[in-house]
Amino acid sequence: MEIEELSSHWLTLPDLAEAIGEPLTKIRDWIREGRLVAVERGTPRVKSVPGEFVHDGELIKGLSGALTVLADAGYSAEESLRWLLSDEPSLPGRPVDLMAAGRHHAVKRQAMTLAF
Repeated sequence: MEIEELSSHWLTLPDLAEAIGEPLTKIRDWIREGRLVAVERGTPRVKSVPGEFVHDGELIKGLSGALTVLADAGYSAEESLRWLLSDEPSLPGRPVDLMAAGRHHAVKRQAMTLAF
């Protein structure tokens, strides 16, 4: 499945900044620092993040930590997105949905096992 098909709703970086009430410069800093990942999609190509990353007007809790663990395990930005947005057999569903439900510790623990 294509990465674009894993989310039903994508946010451009300006849309994300508006949705969570943060300046666009901060969003770009987070991406540069690896605390947030974005992919280029659409025509013309525009950096976007899955809408599932936003819950109750904030980025889902634990997202930055999970992305750090995945990067430490050697995952690229796209591979991290794919893991977060796909059903994970060792978890009851998609990691992103569990994080939005407050189960970010379980997701981070599972992500840590990927490094071994």
